[in-house]
Amino acid sequence: MSMKRAADMSWFGWGDPARAAPLSDPVRDLIARTLGVRLRELPPVSEADVRLPARALDQAARGALEEAVGADWVRVDDAARLRHAGGKSTTDLLRRRAGAAEGAPDAVVLPADHEEVLAVLRACSEHRVAVVPFGGGTSVVGGVEPVRGDFASAASLDLRRLDRLVCLDTESATATLQAGLRTPEAERLLAEHGHTLGHLPQSYEYATIGGYAATRSSGQASAGYGRFDAMVTALKAATPRGTLDLGRAPASAAGPDLRELLLGSEGVFGVITEVTLRVRPVPASARDEAWSFPDYASGAAALRRLAQSAVRPTTARLSDETETFVNAALSGREARPGCLLLVGLEGGEREVRTRREAVGTELAEAGGTFLGTEPAAEWRRARFHGPYLRDALLDAGILSETLETATTWSNLMPLYEAVSAAVKETLEGPEGGAVVMCHISHIYPTGASLYFTVVTATGADPQSRWARAKRAAGDAIAAGGATITHHHAVGRDHLPWMSAEISPLGTDVLRTVKSSLDPVASSTPASSSPAVRARGSKRRGLPYATSRADPLRERPR
Repeated sequence: MSMKRAADMSWFGWGDPARAAPLSDPVRDLIARTLGVRLRELPPVSEADVRLPARALDQAARGALEEAVGADWVRVDDAARLRHAGGKSTTDLLRRRAGAAEGAPDAVVLPADHEEVLAVLRACSEHRVAVVPFGGGTSVVGGVEPVRGDFASAASLDLRRLDRLVCLDTESATATLQAGLRTPEAERLLAEHGHTLGHLPQSYEYATIGGYAATRSSGQASAGYGRFDAMVTALKAATPRGTLDLGRAPASAAGPDLRELLLGSEGVFGVITEVTLRVRPVPASARDEAWSFPDYASGAAALRRLAQSAVRPTTARLSDETETFVNAALSGREARPGCLLLVGLEGGEREVRTRREAVGTELAEAGGTFLGTEPAAEWRRARFHGPYLRDALLDAGILSETLETATTWSNLMPLYEAVSAAVKETLEGPEGGAVVMCHISHIYPTGASLYFTVVTATGADPQSRWARAKRAAGDAIAAGGATITHHHAVGRDHLPWMSAEISPLGTDVLRTVKSSLDPVASSTPASSSPAVRARGSKRRGLPYATSRADPLRERPR
C-alpha cells in the first residue's frame, strides 16, 4: 500500500509556500520594541539567481546510477539539486535566501526499493561518488548537505519512493514501514486498520520513518508513546558491503543489540530502508489541559513528580516565563504571570478519566492552578505553524532559531540558567537585544529535555552572529555535563562537541565499525572521509559518503 506524497517544501523556507503569512503590524511593533531594533525587509533572491556549483558527475558515474534505478530516476536539473542542497536550519535558509547553494549535489537519485539502494551504493563505491540520503529534508543541524571531500562528486539519495506500509501484525502490535514514508501518510495507512504510531514532532508533516530512526527522534507525546527509537523492534539497512537485517524478537541476549548501531547513526553505517515499529490502537479518548505555575522551577518540580510517578501524562510541555509571555502575545491573549504547563492524556475513556484525576491531584499539590482546556487547544491549533513564523521573521530581518539538550533533574535549572546566560551575553550588544525562551517537552524518571528558542536581529553578518551564539550554547551544555542533542541529532553543527560526549575512545570504536561496513570511505584520508547518513526531515543515512566531513571526527572550532 502506498499513497500520493505531498509537495516538496519551499527551497528557501519551511513547508508549503502557500501557508506562509507575513507578520502582523502589532507583532512587528512588539518585536522591534523588545529587541530595540528597526525591522528591515530581507526577501529571498529569485530562484533563477541562486548560484549552484557546476555539475561534477562524469558520464560513467551517471550511467552506473541510471543502470541502478533507471534513467528517469536520476535527476541532474537545477531545481532538483537546489531542493536537496541542505536542510532547514536558519543557517541553511540564510545561505539559500542570499542565493548561495554551494552544497547542492551533482545528482538526485531516487531508488524504488532496498535492492536499488544497494545498487546505488555499489555504483557510488565504484565511481567514488559521495552519497547523502534524503527524506523530508527537515534537518536543522546541517544533516543533509553533501560534502564531497576527496570524492569526485556527490549525490543525494532521495528515499521518497520507499513509501509503503509493508505489513501490519495486529496480533503482535507491530507495523513494518518503508523508510521514505512521511508521517501523515504512515498515520493514515495505519488508521485504516485502527492503529497509530503516536509520534508527533514539529517536523511531522514532512519527516520520514527512516529519518526518525536514524536520528532518534522524539515527538510531543513521548511521555506516553516513547521516543521513536524505543518504538523500533526491527530494521533493515543497506550498506556498501550488503544488507543488515536486525531484530528478531521483543528481547534478546544474543550479544550487543546491533540495531543500536543504526538507531541514531544518521546514516554513517548504512541507509535504513525499512523499520518495524510498535503500534497502538487509535485512542478512544483524549483530553488536553492547561495549568499555571508561579515560576519555571516549581513547574519543573511538578513535572518531576509526574515523571517519577505511575501517572505520567501522554504529553507534557512546560514553558518558562518568557515563552509563556511571548506565546500569549502572539496569540492575542492577555499574558498571565508565571509559566504555562500543557498536559495531554490519551487512551480508553475510563483510563483517561482516571489518569486525569491522578495527574490533576499531583499538579494541584505541587502548586499548580488549573486553567481549563482552551490554552492547550490553542497550542494544538498552532503546533505546526512555528516554522512558518520563522520564515516571516527572516523576511523582516530577525533570526529565530532553536537548540536543545537534556540533563538530569538535579542539573536542569542550573543548566537552563547557564545556557540562557551564555546565549544572551553573546548576542546582546550594538546590533540589538535577544530573547531567549525555553520549554520542557520530554520527561523521564531521571531527567528532562530543555528546548530553547532564540530571537534576535540578523545584524550585519547573520550567519556569523548565530554561529557565535550556537558555539556559546554548545560550550555551556558541554561544560554543564549535558548531552549536546536530545533529538535533533549531530549533523555538522554538533560535531565539535561529539568527542566530549562519547570520549575519544568511543569515536575510535565507531570508526572501527565504519571501516568494516564502508571500507572504501574509510580508506579515504581522515580529513575528508565521507560517511553515510540518513535523516528525512529527519532522514540521512548512508555509510558511504556523507553530508559532513567525517561524522566520527571532531571538527576544529
